[in-house]
Amino acid sequence: MLNFLPGPLLYLISAVLLIINTTIWSSLILIGGLIKLIMPFNSGRIFISKIMNRFMWAWATCNGGTLFLLADIEWDIEGLESLDKNAWYLLISNHLSGFDIAVQTYILRNHIPMLKFFLKKELLFVPLLGIGCWALDMPFMNRSSPRKLKKNSKLKGKDLEATRRACKKFRHIPTSIMNYVEGSRFTEQKKARQNSPYRHLLKPKAGGIAFTLSAMGEQFTNVLDITLLYPEAINKNALVEVMHGRVKKITIRIRVLPVPQVDDKRYFSDPRYRVEFQRWLNEIWKEKDETLHQLIDAHQRLSASNDKAIEDQKKSI
Repeated sequence: MLNFLPGPLLYLISAVLLIINTTIWSSLILIGGLIKLIMPFNSGRIFISKIMNRFMWAWATCNGGTLFLLADIEWDIEGLESLDKNAWYLLISNHLSGFDIAVQTYILRNHIPMLKFFLKKELLFVPLLGIGCWALDMPFMNRSSPRKLKKNSKLKGKDLEATRRACKKFRHIPTSIMNYVEGSRFTEQKKARQNSPYRHLLKPKAGGIAFTLSAMGEQFTNVLDITLLYPEAINKNALVEVMHGRVKKITIRIRVLPVPQVDDKRYFSDPRYRVEFQRWLNEIWKEKDETLHQLIDAHQRLSASNDKAIEDQKKSI
């Protein structure tokens, strides 16, 4: 391992390795997407999709290899033992950094199906990116704005039906869908602007997860509630801290929850029903906030104890 090197040099090596890793596997995924695009047989497209998932698995594994090479990281993980790679999962997680996806795909790659993300339909038409995401079977959502729905009531329900059709491919393929329900990465500034009631989280948004459950709810085996923490990078850019070799520990807690039933007709027409669903999500976030508070407090106590031991040792010399 190269964690003895100075931070700026570690950052440079990390950046080069991450760029090389992402370029290699994204290029292969892009080529696979182009082949899949012209493939006339559904069985052939399914076969290519499986290969693309292996490419994403390889990308996640190489990211882990880079971490092992450059950083002496302690992985503190609980909850992996109850997962099933042949199940269907909806994942909800707090969001701290652009590094979160790399961490979570690496840790979960051998325990659940490779992660998918609901994307806006407009991204499908972005050159290269759209084909790559399509090749990985990322579901594209077509959601009309409230203004459009007011102007044309016939559009009501159309978005949900279109999303359900897009997700039909997952009925026979075990799938994991990730949803960062806060909608943005956590910062103290964003928390203050929101007047968030949580100590370490932004307010969760129920709309996206309700839409996902409305489209695919009967397919999911469980909801996975993931709590993520970088103890040495609290209120810092975790990706930058990792690339400088300053993150020594990554903590992950995984809870397996039952799938809530969502009546899409009631959810999109009855405000009281939406409030009830939001309360379910708020309760999960309240428990997650307490978990984070306990983990942070334990880390700070340990750091203070270690600092005191070092100081006492210096005095005794």
